[in-house]
Amino acid sequence: MGETMPAMGGHGAEPPQAAPPASGGEYAKRDFLRLVTGSFAAVGVGVVAWPFVHSMNPARDVLALSSTEVDLAPIAAGQAVTVVWRGKPVFVRHRTPQEVQEARAVPLSELRDPQPDQVRVQKDQWLTVVGVCTHLGCVPLGQKPTDARGDYGGWFCPCHGSHYDTSGRIRRGPAPSNLAVPEYAFMNDTRIRIG
Repeated sequence: MGETMPAMGGHGAEPPQAAPPASGGEYAKRDFLRLVTGSFAAVGVGVVAWPFVHSMNPARDVLALSSTEVDLAPIAAGQAVTVVWRGKPVFVRHRTPQEVQEARAVPLSELRDPQPDQVRVQKDQWLTVVGVCTHLGCVPLGQKPTDARGDYGGWFCPCHGSHYDTSGRIRRGPAPSNLAVPEYAFMNDTRIRIG
């Protein structure tokens, strides 16, 4: 009876053995599964997020108004057309040589908002301005031959009496600044793109 009894721990169960280390193939499988799972998660987030991100883009009707093309060929010297750009009227006038000369002869010291005519046009005979009075936002007269063009041959705002010259510069009345020149570019000799 000299045998010793094994020590019993707890309920007589042997302590759990540590799992043998995984082989290189199991690590490769685990890494592959992580990569595939992460890829599917990224694609899923993209699929869910894309409609939200796309909804922040401008609508088609807004994009259509972001630029306007104007055919200059039918506009005779001395005539003007009005086009709509971003919801505002834009005046495009084919100026006569006399109108260009009058605009260039004005001393800058006489102007409330001094700008030389040369910086307001890209080609001498073509003037493009936003047709909104800078006083309170009325639309000035002067596009039609029968319109009152004011004392300086350009535009006249009947709301409060602002007078603009043939370069769209304020000459008299309460308007604080010249008619704005929108961003535009000549596509060729007879067509411009506004915006």
